Amino acid sequence: MFATIYLPNFCLQAATRHQPELCETPVALIEGQERKPVIIQLNEAAENAGIRKGMTPSQALARSLRVVIKVRAHTQEKSMEEILLHHAFTLSPFVEDTAPGICTVQFTDCRNLSEKVCRVIEQLAECEIRAQAAVAPTSDSSFLAAHLAGPVLQIENAKEFLAPLPIETLAIAAT
Repeated sequence: MFATIYLPNFCLQAATRHQPELCETPVALIEGQERKPVIIQLNEAAENAGIRKGMTPSQALARSLRVVIKVRAHTQEKSMEEILLHHAFTLSPFVEDTAPGICTVQFTDCRNLSEKVCRVIEQLAECEIRAQAAVAPTSDSSFLAAHLAGPVLQIENAKEFLAPLPIETLAIAAT
């Protein structure tokens, strides 16, 4: 069995992690080193204000004067990645740093997996990190299910889980 722990909007979370007052405010993230910066991640409030990925900061401000434009914080991302991996290694010695804000855990002991993973999600929440996870028979199915989890999902049969999902779900997981 495998578990994938996923930190949604990882870069944006890192940039705003210690600013809970921004939770309800439209926030957009840009890469600071770009010659012509564009929005690379945004929160739900920004989406609801009509802001989209790929817009320039001035285009975002035209949609909402309340939008807060943040610059990507690589140091905070590294710190969050280390916290994520630390907690993942409490589950198993077999952990892969899959992508920024995503790690995959392989289990040899399959007892009480959902409870163990829930505990890690709660510990990450105590660190002001929003995470979701899924436990599944394969790493690929756990990866996809983690994007749909709220906050933890365990699936026993990957085919039964994946069959009714629309193809658009794959695009969500790829972003």
